[in-house]
Amino acid sequence: MVSHAHPGTTSSALTRLNVNAARLFGIPPTEYAHLLGVAPEHLDDDLFRTPTVTSIRITELMSARAPWPEVAAALARQATIGSLGVWDYLITSAGTPLEGIRDASTYLAAIIDVGTDSLRISEDGEQITISHLNEADVTIDAACAIRACALAIYQRRLGEAARRPLVPVRVTLAARTPRRHDALVRLYGTRAIEFEAPHSSVTFLAADLTAPAPHAQPGLSAVLRRHAEQSLAAAIPLYDWLDLFRSALASVHEETAPTLAVVARRMSLSTRTLQRRLDEHDTTWSAEVDTVRRTHITRLLHHTDLGIDAIAARSGYADARALRRAVRRWYGSTPASLRRDGREDARR
Repeated sequence: MVSHAHPGTTSSALTRLNVNAARLFGIPPTEYAHLLGVAPEHLDDDLFRTPTVTSIRITELMSARAPWPEVAAALARQATIGSLGVWDYLITSAGTPLEGIRDASTYLAAIIDVGTDSLRISEDGEQITISHLNEADVTIDAACAIRACALAIYQRRLGEAARRPLVPVRVTLAARTPRRHDALVRLYGTRAIEFEAPHSSVTFLAADLTAPAPHAQPGLSAVLRRHAEQSLAAAIPLYDWLDLFRSALASVHEETAPTLAVVARRMSLSTRTLQRRLDEHDTTWSAEVDTVRRTHITRLLHHTDLGIDAIAARSGYADARALRRAVRRWYGSTPASLRRDGREDARR
């Protein structure tokens, strides 16, 4: 059984990889020092999980300075054996490279956000394809770099497991075609690279991945799997400021009609600072309150028998008419229809 995956976060080891690559492009730390998870006490401690958006933002900074194939190559070069912790050794210590990558797929949450990424392995006669599915909502160049880097790391670890370079039969990338891709040819060791593919994958001859690994150690894989489980269970996820604000707002909303001053006190901030932080995150107090009310009201309609007047009172609306107007604005429907539809969905 795999431990909780901590959605929305990646390992601090992966964040370190991004920070190290950013230095290669001359990006000053001041451009990302404010991001959650890059403070030394978090970055240098493998217990912490960094918000996924932190790594994405650093990749975006690099992609603004260099073509995305070069960013992918720089990121992959930082991923030396051991840099990604126990996950690396799940691949390199198994009986065969294929067994290792299967373990790595099971414990992918040890390094990345499995809410947006997944790894799939398929066997087709004499070939084995490893697909990396990335659904993160990132800017296109950053997405291209992330997808290309992931395949390169899989290839590198499999080669380290086999104790020899493994040249893929082909590489496909769900990425736009770059003007030049020499960096990728050097990275993968082949020119058989297809761009703008439905998904990103790297394909090897089956014989390369099923041959016994030269330095496999019987019983070690089981130890590493237990360690991966324990590491995930003990991990401390760091969520970004907006998540913390929304949690505070939701808790206040459960107790009383929320005000800016009350939520600011709950977060130990001044109202002015809270307002400024909301501006920095491209949102507003009224929009956030509207969202939490919408979630709260929808839950009450779907899961309780409270009348509309009672729900309006619990949600901070003056009366049932105000609540009906809000539901109409959100859903183009009435509270009664929303309640009925929710219960019908629950019965299906």
